[in-house]
Amino acid sequence: MPDRNQHSFMKDTKKIVTRRDILKAGFLGGLLLPLLASPVRAASRLVVPSSVGAMKISFRNQHTGESFNGVYRVGDRYLPESFAQINTVLRDFRTGEVFPVDPRLFDILYMARNKLGGSGYFEVLSGYRSPKTNAQLARNGDGVAQNSLHMTGQAIDVRLPGYSTRKLFDLAGGLKAGGAGYYKKSNFVHLDTGKVRHWS
Repeated sequence: MPDRNQHSFMKDTKKIVTRRDILKAGFLGGLLLPLLASPVRAASRLVVPSSVGAMKISFRNQHTGESFNGVYRVGDRYLPESFAQINTVLRDFRTGEVFPVDPRLFDILYMARNKLGGSGYFEVLSGYRSPKTNAQLARNGDGVAQNSLHMTGQAIDVRLPGYSTRKLFDLAGGLKAGGAGYYKKSNFVHLDTGKVRHWS
């Protein structure tokens, strides 16, 4: 069952991204607009049922307390206005750098959460990481890959409060939409849109 605090969190969270935050982020910097402005590309390995209309995702950045709770895709189109907010929430909190996040990550999260039978929010441990941050973490021996897909906006580290992290890993990995790693000790799942591979 979902965590008891889930409802109160979604109701009481105060640090929501504002319009000013979006403008400061440069509205995606133009880097992801071609993907967002056109229908979902066939290159995506994840097949979303045609019956799905508006796709909603909810998550909170555990470092900043900021959150996103809304529709990010309708039918076969991603919503640029949603990703303007999403990219800000998932910025490198250490440097403040905002970078476009691959929207296909959220298809993976959406489908995995649905397979769990849940509708809760994801807790995000890591979204985008600048090369500077990634290099620092790699030097510190935190198990960070030097060529991490976090640096290209293609990876996210999450857990889903109230649900088994191992189960989330199994379901997300079963989608065969990219990489999936299970970190039992730290209780999180790494997901990315790179090559299909699994590790734990």
